[in-house]
Amino acid sequence: MTRKKVKLAYITNDSTRKATYKKRTKGLMKKLSELSTLCDIDSCSIMYSPYESQLEVWPSHMGVQQVLSKLETIPEMEKSKNMLNQESFLSQKITKAAEQLKKHCKENWEKEMSQVMFNTICGKGVLHGLNFEALSEINLLLDKKMSDIDKRIDALDKTPLNPQGVSSSSSSSLVALPPMIMVAPEAMPRTSTEDIVQEDVNEMDPIQRQQWIMELMSNNNNNPQTHVGGDGMMFQFGDNINPKNGL
Repeated sequence: MTRKKVKLAYITNDSTRKATYKKRTKGLMKKLSELSTLCDIDSCSIMYSPYESQLEVWPSHMGVQQVLSKLETIPEMEKSKNMLNQESFLSQKITKAAEQLKKHCKENWEKEMSQVMFNTICGKGVLHGLNFEALSEINLLLDKKMSDIDKRIDALDKTPLNPQGVSSSSSSSLVALPPMIMVAPEAMPRTSTEDIVQEDVNEMDPIQRQQWIMELMSNNNNNPQTHVGGDGMMFQFGDNINPKNGL
């Protein structure tokens, strides 16, 4: 069976208060003894009891004198830094709790304003019901988001290029062209020049091949009398080769 939690409040009943004092004092002495043994520290206690004619000390009067003498040798600045009375202890706790409360309130406010901002962007929010402070907060959040977007764009602009001069993100979108075959009519015999051109075209990478085709088409448009490999020669992609025109 679990023990009932003790209510931390002044005990109005005299006999109950006295019994609690004796019990708690004995427990405190035991804890001090364990702390001194386990951690090898100097400790003592001095208690003024309304139920005793003399003050109660632990571990002994001599032990208390030794601890107090050691305390007096510590510089005043260091001593005051590590000493707390009841008032300063509670004040320190209250200050820490207030800082945590302020931090959590700020986080909750930012989350709430972020939700309002995203709802407004999606057409679900209403701005005319917000006060100046809320609108200012939303404005700051928008500025921050825009700054994050600008940084992301700058990072993408600085993406290194591969050896062909195309960024890694854009090169993946290029479709490799199949090998090009130069096909001549059956009546026209193949020449060594055609073999050389065919070999050079097949060795090109997709980007160079595409540029070469565009230049060839441009030259033919500018000078219709100029053809490569004769009037009957044409270029086909490997997937569209007619078996009757095999090389």
